[in-house]
Amino acid sequence: MDAALHRASQELSFPSYYEACVRPLLRNPEGHWPRCCAGGCEPCAQTLIRVALRTLEILGTPRVTPIPEW
Repeated sequence: MDAALHRASQELSFPSYYEACVRPLLRNPEGHWPRCCAGGCEPCAQTLIRVALRTLEILGTPRVTPIPEW
Protein backbone atom coordinates (compact mmCIF):
# COMPACT_ATOMS: atom_id res chain seq x y z
CA MET A 1 0.00 0.00 0.00
CA ASP A 2 2.80 2.43 0.82
CA ALA A 3 4.36 2.07 -2.63
CA ALA A 4 0.99 2.57 -4.34
CA LEU A 5 0.25 5.64 -2.22
CA HIS A 6 3.66 7.10 -2.97
CA ARG A 7 3.19 6.46 -6.70
CA ALA A 8 -0.26 8.08 -6.67
CA SER A 9 1.15 11.05 -4.79
CA GLN A 10 3.89 11.51 -7.35
CA GLU A 11 1.48 11.20 -10.28
CA LEU A 12 -0.85 13.81 -8.78
CA SER A 13 1.91 16.14 -7.51
CA PHE A 14 0.69 15.56 -3.95
CA PRO A 15 3.31 16.32 -1.28
CA SER A 16 4.55 13.15 0.40
CA TYR A 17 4.32 14.76 3.84
CA TYR A 18 0.51 14.65 3.50
CA GLU A 19 0.35 10.94 2.64
CA ALA A 20 -0.56 10.11 6.26
CA CYS A 21 -3.79 12.07 5.72
CA VAL A 22 -4.80 9.65 2.93
CA ARG A 23 -4.19 6.41 4.87
CA PRO A 24 -7.48 6.52 6.84
CA LEU A 25 -9.39 6.61 3.54
CA LEU A 26 -7.47 3.58 2.30
CA ARG A 27 -8.17 1.63 5.49
CA ASN A 28 -11.91 2.12 4.94
CA PRO A 29 -12.32 2.38 1.16
CA GLU A 30 -16.08 1.81 1.18
CA GLY A 31 -16.81 3.92 4.24
CA HIS A 32 -17.83 7.55 4.59
CA TRP A 33 -15.22 9.91 3.20
CA PRO A 34 -15.01 13.63 4.01
CA ARG A 35 -16.36 16.33 1.73
CA CYS A 36 -14.85 19.65 0.85
CA CYS A 37 -15.94 22.32 3.32
CA ALA A 38 -14.92 25.21 1.04
CA GLY A 39 -12.91 26.58 3.93
CA GLY A 40 -9.57 26.61 2.14
CA CYS A 41 -8.15 23.65 4.06
CA GLU A 42 -4.75 22.32 3.10
CA PRO A 43 -4.91 19.66 1.93
CA CYS A 44 -8.49 19.83 0.72
CA ALA A 45 -10.66 16.73 1.18
CA GLN A 46 -11.13 16.63 -2.60
CA THR A 47 -7.37 16.30 -3.05
CA LEU A 48 -7.16 13.55 -0.43
CA ILE A 49 -9.95 11.70 -2.20
CA ARG A 50 -8.25 12.03 -5.60
CA VAL A 51 -5.05 10.54 -4.20
CA ALA A 52 -6.94 7.77 -2.37
CA LEU A 53 -8.90 6.85 -5.51
CA ARG A 54 -5.74 6.71 -7.60
CA THR A 55 -4.01 4.60 -4.94
CA LEU A 56 -6.91 2.14 -4.94
CA GLU A 57 -6.76 1.98 -8.75
CA ILE A 58 -3.04 1.19 -8.61
CA LEU A 59 -3.74 -1.52 -6.03
CA GLY A 60 -6.43 -2.98 -8.29
CA THR A 61 -9.16 -2.40 -5.70
CA PRO A 62 -11.18 0.58 -6.94
CA ARG A 63 -13.82 2.09 -4.69
CA VAL A 64 -17.27 0.62 -5.26
CA THR A 65 -19.29 3.19 -3.29
CA PRO A 66 -19.89 6.24 -5.46
CA ILE A 67 -18.58 9.58 -4.30
CA PRO A 68 -21.27 12.26 -4.33
CA GLU A 69 -20.73 15.17 -6.66
CA TRP A 70 -20.13 18.50 -4.99
